Amino acid sequence: MSVEITRLSNGLTIATETMPTLESAALGVWVKAGARDESPSEHGIAHLLEHMAFKGTTQRSARRIAEEIEDVGGELNASTSVETTAYYARVMKDDVPLAIDILSDILLDSRFEAEELEREQQVVLQELGAAEDTPDDIVFDHFQESAFAGQVIGRPILGTRESVRSFTPADLRTYLDRHYSPGEMIVSAAGAVSHQDIVDRVTAAFGDIAKRPASASPRETARYSGGEFREQRDLADAQMVLGFEGRPYYKRDFYSAQILSIILGGGMSSRLFQEVRETRGLCYAISAFHWSFSDSGIFGVHAATGEEELAELAPVIVQELVKAAEGITEKEVVRARAQMRSSLLMSQESPASRAGQMARQLMFNGAIISNGELLDRLGAITAPRLADLAGAMFLDAVPTLAAIGPVTHLPALSDLMGATRSGRAAHPLPAAANG
Repeated sequence: MSVEITRLSNGLTIATETMPTLESAALGVWVKAGARDESPSEHGIAHLLEHMAFKGTTQRSARRIAEEIEDVGGELNASTSVETTAYYARVMKDDVPLAIDILSDILLDSRFEAEELEREQQVVLQELGAAEDTPDDIVFDHFQESAFAGQVIGRPILGTRESVRSFTPADLRTYLDRHYSPGEMIVSAAGAVSHQDIVDRVTAAFGDIAKRPASASPRETARYSGGEFREQRDLADAQMVLGFEGRPYYKRDFYSAQILSIILGGGMSSRLFQEVRETRGLCYAISAFHWSFSDSGIFGVHAATGEEELAELAPVIVQELVKAAEGITEKEVVRARAQMRSSLLMSQESPASRAGQMARQLMFNGAIISNGELLDRLGAITAPRLADLAGAMFLDAVPTLAAIGPVTHLPALSDLMGATRSGRAAHPLPAAANG
């Protein structure tokens, strides 16, 4: 497999990885703009714009867009995240030209007709309703909103009913013109592709976009604040997320935080699963995660349990976090490293996953990280380093808590965190470290 990168004169970056044994290809356009790039009055517009891109161009109706890609057995989709928006396709190798043509068409020539917009606004409103009716999803929105209180980065991606209803076709065009400049876009392709062929076709399709300085205001710097959200609901189970400030993408301790999340709650052998579920039987679902952004991050633990178990469950979770600061075993590091290594390498066997990896690494790291370098970084992570990181993140730190359901037995946050107030000084981070 070979990775090649070309940057066009207008600033558009093209990255490809040829996978000679495949007959299919995955390709897409990643835009370095997401929900946190909205103005206060644009809450939810990034996600709505992603929907509207498929609703007709001057060349194709919405139905024709769907039929053309499905006539060749392909797939076309898009997604909006906090910091990026992606439009991507999966096709057989002979249909790569069609995929590029459709992607350029929907991004450069969408009509944003008022009638289609009104229909799609209703679709997003239904999506909002479905999210609110899914406590194990919506609890994460409340968690992030509490972690970054009063900031754009903390707002739910879907927006609100009021904001979604308010948008006009002109609003969509204004947002698109402000953020979808070629210097903020990456075309990434993997699978049965030729780099030069992709460059030639993308140049023909996107090369006429004028090079222009980004007109968007600089992103508001994320400020982790921590906080608490509780909502008493008549549900069978309580959903709880407890977390702390994490680490940004590809910065110091990013990979260490990922490894720590695996050790604590990354599978059935993890500390939390074994202690909380297997030994004590306090919940049916528990996991740890580490979300990274360009300038911040969140480390969290999610658990779902019954009303009666919640009072015991929450303190046990905190105790396990404190124990991590007291020591991590080498066996745990080896196991977690193997899990992360295999997950990363297995994902590279999927052209869709690989195309996304390359785009995100270019956006947040400025370069594509080779497998050798990645494995070196993972290999440099040690048990003492992870314990130090756990101490820095969990001990005497500002927590974030979100809980939905029968949560009356959940202890007060101040009481819950008492076990962590043992002083961060006992776990100083080394002056320099890998991972």
